[in-house]
Amino acid sequence: MATETTFDPIWNEIYGQGRQANRYPWDAVVSFVYHFAPTERDRGHVKILEMGCGAGNNLWFASREGFSVTGIDASEPAIAMAKKRFEEDGLTGEFKVADFTSLPLEDDSFDLAIDRAAITNCGYNAGAVAIGEVKRVLKPSGVFLFSPYAAGHSSQTTGRPGPDGVVLDISGGNLVGVGQICFYDESQLRSTFAQGWKLVSMRQLTAVDKVAKSHGTSSEWHVVAQKL
Repeated sequence: MATETTFDPIWNEIYGQGRQANRYPWDAVVSFVYHFAPTERDRGHVKILEMGCGAGNNLWFASREGFSVTGIDASEPAIAMAKKRFEEDGLTGEFKVADFTSLPLEDDSFDLAIDRAAITNCGYNAGAVAIGEVKRVLKPSGVFLFSPYAAGHSSQTTGRPGPDGVVLDISGGNLVGVGQICFYDESQLRSTFAQGWKLVSMRQLTAVDKVAKSHGTSSEWHVVAQKL
């Protein structure tokens, strides 16, 4: 069962109200899939897992491109939205309501795994367990895209500290209203991927909004790691 350090129930409210129901994939996910998906097999035999799949926009793209997709989210409304969209568009995908720290999936079963700002909603220790679960279900040499929010993000200093390193009640920056967030620095990432992984790349993407100055500085990591 999801706990306060692994899932913020605000996401049930967000998806229940139809917010954050993104329709199209993130460009970083598209690039990752095309760059790292195995090419020696038909796409239907290439399995992609998304942690925190939400309404399924990233997996919608991957399924349309012929890949076998599985989505995990702790929000029942999010999974319901993803299933409905796939059904309406005649696409095939597997979607499960589950906690990130205990995936109902077999060992060594996925070629690629995607996290687009989902595990960053867990506490640090819970996030490390979740990433361990990703490693467990990836095949040897499988590749993981991890994109948490970065230390230095303007929203980090506008909330109050919560359990396991999460920041609560964020009141500034562009992360207002999305619940608890953990912000990662480089040393935390290197420690997280120190055992059983090969770091392929680690990019920090930072942007400063010069017009909507209340948004301040946004910053996130794009980490690509390969299971050893």
